[in-house]
Amino acid sequence: MTKKEKVQFVIDTLEQLYPEVPIPLDHKDPYTLLIAVLMSAQSTDVGVNKITPKLFAKADNPYDMIKLSIEEIREIIKPVGLSPMKSKGIYGLSKILIDKHNGEVPKNYKDLEALPAVGHKTASVVMSQAFGIPAFPVDTHIHRLLYRWGLTNGKNVVQTEKDAKRLFPKELWNKLHLQIIFYGREYSPARGWNLEKDIITKTIGRKSVLNKIKNG
Repeated sequence: MTKKEKVQFVIDTLEQLYPEVPIPLDHKDPYTLLIAVLMSAQSTDVGVNKITPKLFAKADNPYDMIKLSIEEIREIIKPVGLSPMKSKGIYGLSKILIDKHNGEVPKNYKDLEALPAVGHKTASVVMSQAFGIPAFPVDTHIHRLLYRWGLTNGKNVVQTEKDAKRLFPKELWNKLHLQIIFYGREYSPARGWNLEKDIITKTIGRKSVLNKIKNG
């Protein structure tokens, strides 16, 4: 298979398996999505979705959020982990949104990435899922899978994102990055991986990855 054919095979298989992809993090607007994505660092979406309703019941906008103290925010979000850093980030970015952006979440990378505790991946998720602007956020699942599929040399997530954007049509990015995440969780996890169920890796996988499995 040529690289072009491999890419088409990935697109077709994912579209068959996941014709509809819900956004994994519960939210109602760009602000609540931004907070949920920030909280999801090194945590599961399921864990975050359990905690955000408690936080958003007290504060679902920056103006109410800064009425809480960092300690109060931390107490609510403690179960998701990294709560000291995340609570400071949530409070800090809420303040900046009020001071610099009229309480609105900005629609560009520069301003998003300038917010505390917001990196490129978080900004990409917000651009894609809150505003529908084509983005290809690369998380650990996407990084792992594109390497397994031989579509990137995967030295780091920055390179993986560049390769993904080069290989896949722009109009598919927003849906595709979610499809790959769902596929990774279900068929191609980091641990407890069964190659027989992983149709994409089995069909187009990187030779060195497949050989390693075959030779145990």
